[in-house]
Amino acid sequence: MPRVVFTPVLQRHVEATPATVPGATVREALEATFAAVPRLRGYVLDDQGALRHHVVVFVDGEAVRDRERLSDPVTPAAEITVLQALSGGST
Repeated sequence: MPRVVFTPVLQRHVEATPATVPGATVREALEATFAAVPRLRGYVLDDQGALRHHVVVFVDGEAVRDRERLSDPVTPAAEITVLQALSGGST
């Protein structure tokens, strides 16, 4: 089963310990994670169920392509990393 990992930045807002969950797609794995920790959904997904603009998800180090439906496939050995994207600053 895929393993879902949340970076420390997101863990500051809500408990998000690494979890091994069922799922053949990013959506299925995240939904299994949200079932265990419902508060995570609002930090990761917007009102339409797509990834929030400030959230990036990687599967085995590759950014997901489908940010709306989260249909990217995952293998049972996959690691899904959820992190908050950083922006801003000046040079």
